[in-house]
Amino acid sequence: MAFDGITVSALVSEFNSRLAEGRIYKIAQTESDELMITYKAGKTQHKMLISANASLPLAYFTENNKQAPLTAPNFCMLLRKHINSGRILSITQPGLERIIDFEIQHLDELGDVKVKHLIVELMGKHSNIIFTDDNNTIIDSIKHVTSVMSSVRQVLPGKPYFIPETMDKANPLEITREDFFNIVFSKPMALSKAIYTSFTGISPTIAESLCFENKLDSSMPANTIVHGDQNLIWMSFYSMINKIKKQEFFPVIYEKDGKPEEFSAIPLSTYPDCVATNYESISELLETYYAKKNLYTRMRQKSVDLRKIVTNALERENKKYNLQLHQLKDTEKKDKYKVYGELLTTYGYSITPGTKVFETTDFYTGKPVKITLDTTMSPIDNAKKFFEKYTKLKRTYEALSEIIKETKASITYLESIDVALDIADSEEDLKAISKELRQTGYIKHSSKDKNKKDRDKSKPLHFISSDGFDMYVGKNNIQNEELTFKIATGNDWWFHSKTFPGSHVIVKCNNKDLPDNTFEEAARLAAFYSKGSNQDKVEIDYIQKKHIKKVAGAMPGFVIYHTNFSMTIAPDISGIKEVK
Repeated sequence: MAFDGITVSALVSEFNSRLAEGRIYKIAQTESDELMITYKAGKTQHKMLISANASLPLAYFTENNKQAPLTAPNFCMLLRKHINSGRILSITQPGLERIIDFEIQHLDELGDVKVKHLIVELMGKHSNIIFTDDNNTIIDSIKHVTSVMSSVRQVLPGKPYFIPETMDKANPLEITREDFFNIVFSKPMALSKAIYTSFTGISPTIAESLCFENKLDSSMPANTIVHGDQNLIWMSFYSMINKIKKQEFFPVIYEKDGKPEEFSAIPLSTYPDCVATNYESISELLETYYAKKNLYTRMRQKSVDLRKIVTNALERENKKYNLQLHQLKDTEKKDKYKVYGELLTTYGYSITPGTKVFETTDFYTGKPVKITLDTTMSPIDNAKKFFEKYTKLKRTYEALSEIIKETKASITYLESIDVALDIADSEEDLKAISKELRQTGYIKHSSKDKNKKDRDKSKPLHFISSDGFDMYVGKNNIQNEELTFKIATGNDWWFHSKTFPGSHVIVKCNNKDLPDNTFEEAARLAAFYSKGSNQDKVEIDYIQKKHIKKVAGAMPGFVIYHTNFSMTIAPDISGIKEVK
């Protein structure tokens, strides 16, 4: 979700609660379009990150520092000159616009009291940080916008500052029931679109949520909604706006399969299948969300080359596998040719020379059989020909059966690599996977690799069960193997998906009996960190480590076992504590 007006409203509320009568202590420009401002409120310091990045505009309190350049850019120097040590008079939001206005009082060079405004516009590609005087004249901005770049508004020193027209949208904080009905329900467009295009600060996500909670189809034309449903939408909208006015915010992140799907300053009804995590602070939410989102996006980008290698190899192996299955199907005729040979050997003496089709009874099944003969050959020679066909197809069958097993094992292995790439959350994890692919021959060794003696920095995932038992999850096949055969001892428990490639999960039992809760939590981990994580239920095998065997010459992580227990469980790991 891009920053909508409701998120900005929650931020303004939080900023005011922490920065009342605060002073600007330090200003740094950490990126070309980003500021890190440190405030002092009483004896407490607060660091605020403000970004006008076109793809990721944001503002929030943070505990993390970012390295600033040794030489401060001009815009940063200007802010330091004017408002360093300045007192914050107010932090406001015009209407429900995606704008934050910091009103700052300071002393000029002559010691006179002056007021300036630092205006943060969080508007996607139009985002900016603009510095103005008290007469709304622009002193400077972090991004200059010329008449060539925009015909609507120039953002240049000396130009007047104003909020650009927002397509005649109404202020939702001031809307009446009558105006709401007249504006929204007169539009011949989808209901959700009619809502978010009518009011400032209302995002498509919020509009969809309003429709969903009232069980209304958001795609229905707004001008066809019946009066009763109109009232439902208005009451939900009115209730939401009242909460915003009262500053009743409930920051929440919605996650699916461990990946952040959406965030909001108020609860949404449109994510019933996601795990909702609530936060006390909107800043904490934003920092967490974007950190997770950035991590996921960054890892997807960094793993592109490895994914391509795995995808291409999988395509090749699957094509090979299907061809081999087709060839194997052709060998099913072999037993028929054997029977033909035996029948001709037995009854060949009674067959008249020149017979084209010999009819008899199969002495194995008792069913009639018709055998087409080569008239240029004797019945006995025909029998020999059928035996030769049988022998050839039998050899093909035996060879193909072994080859198909190998191909299937390769497919399973590559699918496990795909799972490992999904689990990877650091560059060290990707390096470990790359190293594994080199060891297994899917990536060619280079001369650089020969001189490398890098120690693997990637570590298995570590969880603590609700009963206090350590649970480890392998992030790749080499880790799986190390967990199972080096870290686990005889009585420790091993968990793995029965039908899907996935991680080995080891529970260290320390010679104690595992409670049922721990068994279930370990199984949930094995289900979640498998190819079946998107299934409702996954069947999990579990067994003590002492019964697990490694197959000589097999791919890393490949094991066999014979006696095991099984359970079917949902791949849900919410509530399981991870050790960082």
